[in-house]
Amino acid sequence: MKSLLIACACLLMAGCNQEHQHSAPVAIEKYSKADSLMKEQLPDTITKENHSAIMEFILGKPKHTIKTIGILVYDGVNDLDMMGPRYVLGQAGAKVQLIALHPGNIKTVMGVRVVPDNVIDSVNQLDILVIPGGFTGTIQAVYDERLHDWIRKIDKGTTYTAGVCSGVWVLGATGLLEGKRASTNWYREEEFLKKFKAIPANERYTHDGKYWTSAGVTAGMDMSLAILNDNWGEKYTQGVMLDMEYDPAPPISGGSPEKTGFLVEWMMKAMYDAGVDPLMDSLERKKKITP
Repeated sequence: MKSLLIACACLLMAGCNQEHQHSAPVAIEKYSKADSLMKEQLPDTITKENHSAIMEFILGKPKHTIKTIGILVYDGVNDLDMMGPRYVLGQAGAKVQLIALHPGNIKTVMGVRVVPDNVIDSVNQLDILVIPGGFTGTIQAVYDERLHDWIRKIDKGTTYTAGVCSGVWVLGATGLLEGKRASTNWYREEEFLKKFKAIPANERYTHDGKYWTSAGVTAGMDMSLAILNDNWGEKYTQGVMLDMEYDPAPPISGGSPEKTGFLVEWMMKAMYDAGVDPLMDSLERKKKITP
């Protein structure tokens, strides 16, 4: 039984890496007239003295001033759900914190020990809040009213509030996604989004107002790049993507139910069910008993 649950957890984490419907990226003109005209106004070399002015001239200024970014972490959080957005948004020039539920280190689903920067009780304001997914810890967070109260408090002051993969379930449990279009991991997507009165979008990532939600794991990086693009603009986002050399080229077609063989899809869902249903049933019963 223990090995089955471990397998379920690992498969759910791997399965978060699924591709939903999304529009083709906007094509970029390599040698545009506008860029050529801008380049004529710039010096030939970038130095320590002029680099800030050159960057501002090329990249422009952000739509909103973002000073603080917080990423929720907890035992069993998915490594890439957390670190993908951390890497992307960490290049926005803001203070980025990993914020835990309790004091002490946390352990990711892959066994990596992480030292959080802060705990939720000590954080009262953020410009961007990101809630990553996972497995057992995520499902427990869906029933954590203390955490929900904190998320709702922080959300009152955010410019962007975001969820990645099954982290969207946690965000949905706060009631903040009610009546809003949203995306999440492909696994029982419509069921879970409707449970929280959200509107299933079936997209790689979705934004409705200030709320941004994504499909699983790798989609959190796409969503974070989309947030960069929305606030800091196209050139800034291109710079970050080039720094990451972000140009995915998987070896085979896959990453969504539509692109996966039926037998593999059936196996993955059955394994998820075996891990998710007993845990959620147990927490539902506990919720009914707790006054």
